[in-house]
Amino acid sequence: MYPKIEIGSTDRVFVLTGAGVSAESGLPTFRDNGGLWNGYRVEEVATPEAWEEDAERVWRFYAMRRRDALQCQPNPAHIALAELERQLGERFFLCTQNVDPLHERGGSTRLIHMHGELFRSRCESDCGRADFRDEGIYEIEADIPRCACGARIRPHIVWFGEIPLEMDRIFEELDRCTMLVVVGSSGTVHPAASFVQQARRSGARTVYVGPERPSNAGMFTDVVLGKAGEVLPSLFRVSKSS
Repeated sequence: MYPKIEIGSTDRVFVLTGAGVSAESGLPTFRDNGGLWNGYRVEEVATPEAWEEDAERVWRFYAMRRRDALQCQPNPAHIALAELERQLGERFFLCTQNVDPLHERGGSTRLIHMHGELFRSRCESDCGRADFRDEGIYEIEADIPRCACGARIRPHIVWFGEIPLEMDRIFEELDRCTMLVVVGSSGTVHPAASFVQQARRSGARTVYVGPERPSNAGMFTDVVLGKAGEVLPSLFRVSKSS
């Protein structure tokens, strides 16, 4: 049994989730498999250089990731965060490092995917076409589709070496939060690993939830060890407005 963490009637909660949350739904992570995912190294499939070197290999990899994501279901951690959002309304903000749609399937709506989304695509050029919803499950060996401008369509994923999405909005929410909750993030991937420092500078309470201590554990006011799906459903007590 974990001690309850009180969320006051005026608290603003910023939640950051990492790969550990998706892993509890059965999605593998690079970190948990010695830097491998289905036999691929991160350098081979998740960098701009990999796309330039062998775009077909990268496309096949993300086709497999789409297939894997469709076979997984939201776990109790996803459901608990959606319920917390329901209780807090506009005082809740979720930023996820994950590209899968499990948070949305669990009921979350107030969220940003800072590393992109698995079921969105975009043109590799600067032709002006916006990224777009892309629900298609491509055959593993399918050809890479083309934009109307002639350039290739690429996954709408922030690869290593690229700038995460919507950072202005994320920093704005960090600056005004009174509680930061980090779930299933190793504390090694930047800039997300630095969010706890920014929140602490603003005087926010900082809470970590995960089965192992993160590399930046010393920055948290509370470290709750355990699987997110077991911890989150009963971790918070939300005070009602007077």
